[in-house]
Amino acid sequence: MRFMTTSDKPENASETSGAAADPAAHTGVAAQGWAQAAADPQYRAAVVDLLGALAYGELAAFERLAEDAKLAPTLADKAELAKMASAEFHHFERLRDRLTEIGEEPTRAMEPFVAALDGFHKQTAPSDWLEGLVKAYVGDSIASDFYREVAARLDSDSRELVLAVLDDTGHAGFAVEKVRAAIDADPRVGGRLALWARRLMGEALSQSQRVVADRDALSTMLVGGVADGFDLAEVGRMFSRITEAHTKRMAALGLAA
Repeated sequence: MRFMTTSDKPENASETSGAAADPAAHTGVAAQGWAQAAADPQYRAAVVDLLGALAYGELAAFERLAEDAKLAPTLADKAELAKMASAEFHHFERLRDRLTEIGEEPTRAMEPFVAALDGFHKQTAPSDWLEGLVKAYVGDSIASDFYREVAARLDSDSRELVLAVLDDTGHAGFAVEKVRAAIDADPRVGGRLALWARRLMGEALSQSQRVVADRDALSTMLVGGVADGFDLAEVGRMFSRITEAHTKRMAALGLAA
């Protein structure tokens, strides 16, 4: 998972990006630019963590899409995945460059998230082409929803970057088309993929919570201790919205949640 990782947001995903996209909804730190907001060292540390997590997630997404291309059944599918992998690497470059721009060493910012992300991917290695598509579409989209929620609380410069790197690389529509076609050809595939997607959901949420819990600045921002974070009740509502979006994605794939 991009700390969760990649960037696909289906048409019927949750409305998590609404607050982030509506300038009129921004108050406090969310109405400030980076230069002003970063005067708070704890807020700065939280944003560096967030950018580091995203950067390593994008790098991992690039690597995984390149690996998935090896499982693609046709040359056209291989080419499509290669194009998506290239888009993910471009997202990584933007995050890396931003970290450098604000005086942070990108590798150091990413390192705290390597073990958790690599562990997630090891636990959820797909066994075939279709499982890889479902993982990228369902698993990574959970992470994207989380980041969009957080983006609404960020300063304007950081928010713009985070939302830009969460842009759909094209994987959403591609995955839906291929998975639905496979289920139409063999309905038994649907049951196996539904079980796989439920496993991904559980692993993704558990891993997200572990990463946040391990990083004091991030966790403090989420529960309202830095800038305009979520309160504990809002954290619960956030995860409810993420779960709802997952159910909609499953429906788009033709799978039971």
